[in-house]
Amino acid sequence: MLLLSNFKKIAVAVVLSMSVLACSSDDDQGDVIPETNSIADFVESNPDYSNLNSALIAADLKTTLDGNEDYTVFAPNNAAFNSFLSDNGFENLEEVPVDLLTQILLYHVLPGTEMAGDLSTGYVETASTFSPGDNNLSMYLNLDDGVMINGTAEVTNADIDVDNGVIHAVSSVIGLPDITTFALADPNFDILVSALTREEDYNFVETLQTQEDPAPFTVFAPTNEAFADLLTELEMDSLDDIPSDLLASVLSYHVVTGANVRSEDITDGLEVTTFETGMFTVNTAEGVTITDENDRITNIVATDVQATNGVIHVVDQVLLPVAD
Repeated sequence: MLLLSNFKKIAVAVVLSMSVLACSSDDDQGDVIPETNSIADFVESNPDYSNLNSALIAADLKTTLDGNEDYTVFAPNNAAFNSFLSDNGFENLEEVPVDLLTQILLYHVLPGTEMAGDLSTGYVETASTFSPGDNNLSMYLNLDDGVMINGTAEVTNADIDVDNGVIHAVSSVIGLPDITTFALADPNFDILVSALTREEDYNFVETLQTQEDPAPFTVFAPTNEAFADLLTELEMDSLDDIPSDLLASVLSYHVVTGANVRSEDITDGLEVTTFETGMFTVNTAEGVTITDENDRITNIVATDVQATNGVIHVVDQVLLPVAD
């Protein structure tokens, strides 16, 4: 009987002990902070992105990428950052001006979650505002073969899932774009690029790359099809058949200097003086159209492709000034 009584006491003690442990465990459970995997967490925990992590710290952007807002980030690794520093004459990350570094990093960020399957060929708006009027810079995505950004950076590893969006690894740091960046990256402008570079004494490319006067620019950019239609209209076989002086006049007629004119700035009957010194009129009564000096009507088919030194609007016909 004594043995049985002792056994009962031990059993009661064990039960009470287990109850106390269970209560203690429940109490501890409430103090546990769940693990997070935000964009900032991912970058910080991956050694191959230590340069990106340092850049985010220097630009004071880690808090932004650690918050509740969802973002899509194109993330360059250490090798990409090292190439960027070397190519731009910087000894190290600390030599990059903070304002510039901040805008470069923001240029790698899109609002919302854009998985690879959500992307399509065309222009998207980034978080960078390094432009006239602090407008958001555009980025050109080409999905013909993988995902190519501005014709220079390739997505090498897509759809890295994080708590507040998605990360796509890229092969290089994506530079801030000027007007010529989009002309070169977008295959719809292949003939325009050929026209701009046809003659050795043309300085269109250098002009459209400048950040100084006569920038900013508003460029009305004709597509390949627009140039093909022009050749038919002029009864010529190729771009090479257009006289040099005429081609130079036509190209400069598509450029407005000293103004970053976006779609919201366009009013009906707006008269525009061009780099060529000629004029044309923009109308908004039925869509947005341009009437050139030869009374030809051209449609603006895409607007507000924003670069650091100006903005591009796409037109479906080559504008023609009155011949001198």
